Formats: sequence, structure tokens, C-alpha cells
Amino acid sequence: MPTYQRQVRVNAPLADVWDFHSHVSGLEALTPSWMHLRIEAVRGPDDEDHPTVLEAGAEIDASVRPLGIGPRQRWTSIITRRETFDGAAVFEDEMRSGPFRRWRHTHAFYADDDATLIRDRIEYRLPLDGLGDAVGPLARVGFEPMFRYRHSKTKYLLE
Repeated sequence: MPTYQRQVRVNAPLADVWDFHSHVSGLEALTPSWMHLRIEAVRGPDDEDHPTVLEAGAEIDASVRPLGIGPRQRWTSIITRRETFDGAAVFEDEMRSGPFRRWRHTHAFYADDDATLIRDRIEYRLPLDGLGDAVGPLARVGFEPMFRYRHSKTKYLLE
């Protein structure tokens, strides 16, 4: 399965970076405007509407319309893992439904003195079966601008 990875060092404490990424407002802030993100619904693991923190079991229904072209693409993600460790934290979200055959995004955070190292890892499979598998590794061309933006914006907002 193809993977995409990118990391950035943010001059902000782990606790602040982790807190920022624990809320749907963080997702909204880090999504480029050209994606035209719309959060349709957020449910907590107990079916609570608009939970304060995105805990394991939380679901996010969103839609995007990249570059404002074509119909909106619906996307449902579930937070499958959320853990903190001494000097580290991680959460994973998986696409339950959406434009990919498979999508798992691991967000890992590591304390680095007074800064935080953020590592994003995406495991994915494109649609269109064999054709999607053949061109899957090329998807990084689309992921790179998105994650470059996300990392730059994280630095801007938290440093």
C-alpha cells in the first residue's frame, strides 16, 4: 500500500501542539481555502454532537470541493486511536467513506526540547482498483502541497 510521510519541527511545546490538533477547529484552520472544506457534523464516541475534544471513536462528516471544481466530495473519518505518552502523543483517523479506497492518517507528536516534532504518515489506496494501484505512488504530487501548507500554517499559528 502506498504511503506518504512528512514532518516538521514547530517551536511550541508538545502540550500546545497536541491541544491544537485535538479539536475540529484545528482541522479547519489547517485546511487550505482552495479545498473549500465544510464540516457537516461531528459526533463524539457517545454520539454527543460537537464534542470538545476529538477522542477515539469520534466521527467527522466533511465535504471538500478542491479548487471549487466539480461536485462536493463527501468524507467521513473516525478517530481510531488517541494516546499520550511521556514526551509523545499520537492519534489516527481512518476514512470510513469518501474518495479513497483506503485512508489512514497517523499524526505523531514528539517533544523536542521546547519544540515539537510533528510526523504525518498517510497509508492510502486510490479508487479505480488496478489503475488506482498503478498510479497510487504518484498521489504524493497532490499530497505534498497540502501538507506543506498544513505544516507551514501550524508553524505560523503556534510559534
